[in-house]
Amino acid sequence: MAKIQTPQPVRGTQDIFGEDQERFQHVVSTFERVRRLYGFKGVEMPVFEPTAVFARSLGETTDVVSKEMYSFEDRGGDSLTLRPEFTAGICRAFLSNGWQQHVPLKLSTHGPLFRYERPQKGRYRQFHQLDAEIIGAGEAAADVELLCFADQLLKELGIDDGVTLQLNTLGDAESRDAWRDALVEHFQVHRKELSEDSQDRLERNPLRILDSKERQDRPIADAAPDIDAYLSSEAQEFFAQVTEGLDACGVAWTRNSRLVRGLDYYRHTAFEFVTDRLGAQGTVLAGGRYDGLIESLGGPHTPAVGWAAGIERLGMLLAEPEKTGPTAIFIPLGEGCEAAAMKLMGALRRAGVSCDMAYKGNMKKRMQKANAVGAAHVVIIGENELANGVAAVKNLATGDQREIVLDGLAEALSA
Repeated sequence: MAKIQTPQPVRGTQDIFGEDQERFQHVVSTFERVRRLYGFKGVEMPVFEPTAVFARSLGETTDVVSKEMYSFEDRGGDSLTLRPEFTAGICRAFLSNGWQQHVPLKLSTHGPLFRYERPQKGRYRQFHQLDAEIIGAGEAAADVELLCFADQLLKELGIDDGVTLQLNTLGDAESRDAWRDALVEHFQVHRKELSEDSQDRLERNPLRILDSKERQDRPIADAAPDIDAYLSSEAQEFFAQVTEGLDACGVAWTRNSRLVRGLDYYRHTAFEFVTDRLGAQGTVLAGGRYDGLIESLGGPHTPAVGWAAGIERLGMLLAEPEKTGPTAIFIPLGEGCEAAAMKLMGALRRAGVSCDMAYKGNMKKRMQKANAVGAAHVVIIGENELANGVAAVKNLATGDQREIVLDGLAEALSA
């Protein structure tokens, strides 16, 4: 009989376990705690959407739509796509569920996303993000609050050291269109010197040339005109309100006039929190204002601003997670003791005390297991202990051991 070939994981996916899972969960639980402080409501959406949700919102000519989406036809002949990002799905949900009555609406979510791209450090084909959006608020105060939320999240995760908030304005529609025309004129002069990708972007998405990583593009991009020369007075005032708000809240920032969002519906604030601790892929959280997105999905003009952050990438920046083992490991010794230990563990768990059992091996091996998982106590149940209605409880930190009546175990272990 031929040996069965064990299936391997799909390239660009990962099985998250052990310390990596602890880091992952710490990021998510911190996000959930901080988002409640800012009054963001949680939301869950489908993992797949009609392909039109992303084709219309991201633009048919973007790399995400043309090269990276996992799209397929279902049995009914409909084109569906595994979500490559959250914002478009949230905007679809906002429209299809009639959430306009709740504006301004502050929403947050987290979960898996899917993009077919080359896997590299901190970047996967199935990856996970945190996401926060404020829909229906056109004021600069919404941008400030969202950035304060992001800044506090990074601080509470303890990873803000060496992370810089880079900030830019893309102006209003008038400013952005004037700047775009100036960029196209500049890049057309140097068209033959641009990389193939940038020549393609010049036709469909010229702002993206500004953040090209191709060496031959950098001198041309660096010499391109800044947006500041094209900002209307209203756009200048909006950006001033954002920066003054951040200063008032104690959020440090630095101007990066080359920071862009290439899609036409992006307006005003664009930002990235970046670090040099993750190699070339240094962005850990990014976002901006997208006042035209909901219109592209058939809705009314609705201002909005949001950000997203990779959970895996944030987890990579965390210090080594603290071991959080069970409060107690039970060691049953003798006939009938295992069943008694199971009964006691059930009562303790219902009382909120975490516990587990070392089933196998001699006493030395079982004690080693208790130490390995970071337990605080060992609870030994033998025939003599059962007969006397007690358990031997050993504190693994101090080495002290004492007998505790069974009815008092929960109180003793919680002290």
